[in-house]
Amino acid sequence: MKKIIIYQLFTRLFGNTATANIPNGSLQENGCGKMSAFTPKVLDEISKMGFTHVWYTGLLEHASQTGYPEYGINGNHPATVKGKAGSLYAIRDYYDVDPDLADDIPNRMAEFEALVERTHRAGLKMIIDFVPNHTARRYGSDAKPADTVDLGANDDVGTTFSPANNFYYIPGQILTPPAFDLDADGKTYHEFPAKATGNDCFSAQPGQNDWYETVKLNYGVDYLNDKQTYFDPVPDTWYKMRDILLFWASKNVDGFRCDMAEMVPVEFWGWAICAVKQVCPDMLFIAEIYNPDQYRNYLWNGKFDYLYDKTGLYDTLRNIVCGRQTAQAITGCWLSVGDIQERMLYFLENHDEQRIASPFFADSPTKALPAVVVMAAMHKNPIMIYFGQELGEKGMDAEGFSGQDGRTTIFDYWSVESLRNWYNGGKINTALLTAEQKTLRDFYIRLLNLCNTSEAIREGKFFDLMYVNPHSRFFNPDKQYAFLRHAGNELLLIAANFDESDADVEIFLPAAAFNYFKTDETAITSAKNLLTGEEMPAALARDSRYSVHLEKTGACIIQFS
Repeated sequence: MKKIIIYQLFTRLFGNTATANIPNGSLQENGCGKMSAFTPKVLDEISKMGFTHVWYTGLLEHASQTGYPEYGINGNHPATVKGKAGSLYAIRDYYDVDPDLADDIPNRMAEFEALVERTHRAGLKMIIDFVPNHTARRYGSDAKPADTVDLGANDDVGTTFSPANNFYYIPGQILTPPAFDLDADGKTYHEFPAKATGNDCFSAQPGQNDWYETVKLNYGVDYLNDKQTYFDPVPDTWYKMRDILLFWASKNVDGFRCDMAEMVPVEFWGWAICAVKQVCPDMLFIAEIYNPDQYRNYLWNGKFDYLYDKTGLYDTLRNIVCGRQTAQAITGCWLSVGDIQERMLYFLENHDEQRIASPFFADSPTKALPAVVVMAAMHKNPIMIYFGQELGEKGMDAEGFSGQDGRTTIFDYWSVESLRNWYNGGKINTALLTAEQKTLRDFYIRLLNLCNTSEAIREGKFFDLMYVNPHSRFFNPDKQYAFLRHAGNELLLIAANFDESDADVEIFLPAAAFNYFKTDETAITSAKNLLTGEEMPAALARDSRYSVHLEKTGACIIQFS
């Protein structure tokens, strides 16, 4: 069984070859990537990089100021859209593909189905977004199956809460958005009665920092009355959202990344995921979740396959890279989720987080390389790379609504230079990359491929060496982290150096590790650093030290055979 390695791609940005981007520019001014940009050549290259899954972020039709009236698709009011392109998490039609992504808009679903087929043909599995907590301010599906009733169509809008409603209402009050009073025709946005906002804001006056472009979905929880629940009979919203999952499952996608899953009651997830897996038993469900107290609840009762490990390993590794914590903190991370370790999804970048290479994070892509090695090689669980991470993308464009914040925009029409240069008009090569980008990309490719070619990384046991390597002249646990992995005839010693100076370390290898792995160290005949190809001393002994040179912000993966 392969270790899952996900490449998160922002579909709207990938393949956009426009070079003269204008902040807050329109679709016509800045262009937009298309599903067709993911050619067989692109997908084959992604597979060769070591990825097993592609998460195509932002495929579903979401609120946008761009309209296609000739096809019956109107733009949304600017008071309810963040940016010109709009947030991909303000869904305006759960049953449709975003028209911006299609070459032939009337045939956009056929283009989506062709993308699924191309992805599978490249040996990759396909993950898409499921956004269950909130919709766009104005929701209405023109692509839903014939017997499907739209969300909110039968709601009683005169009550704040009803288990039969799909939305929450603020009776007698008009919604007052925080900005953009008028649209191009000079008409004020009108929503009466106001609906509750997606971030659990039950006010008709959401603020600038609220998710004012979204509307909260009602799963039978009365938030204004001590969160009383009404799950029997099964709420209408449950059925509607289950049917949406089954619709996309019928298109042969392989998994769902579920946005803000912990804002939806765990009872729904346990019910809906079981229903989907009765039809598609191998369907993958990944939860965006940030509350460690709820991890086990959403795994055991919610039936998720994997959870984000943001508040655990991500936050810890980022703090170590930025000098706010010591490398010793990594041990506490894996200990805190010990029984569910293999169910945690590791990452250092995604669309919500600041880019490693931005001055808001590390200001250099190489400073985080030891963290990348730890993330990838420490355990069997899935890992994720955000597109451009392997090229040192800084995310420092001031695209428009997003601003210059160290993130790659999810609100604006834009094109990302590093990805554009790798895409190279569809040639998919390194001709336009800098020497530094090529070196960084080669590192990621070596490491990611090792995750599945190395039996020890893919499925081996893990042994943390920090407890036997305290502060000494041989080792600095504030700046270095070391561990072992083992499977079959392969033993790996992995060490990461978070220091910005080279280090000659001597790592103590206790007899307990060899006993745990049932390994005879005297049978080892060769050793090699898998990251560099360098031959290493093969002699190992219990309760002794192994010497290794670690470059600044570097790492080694030494294979003993």
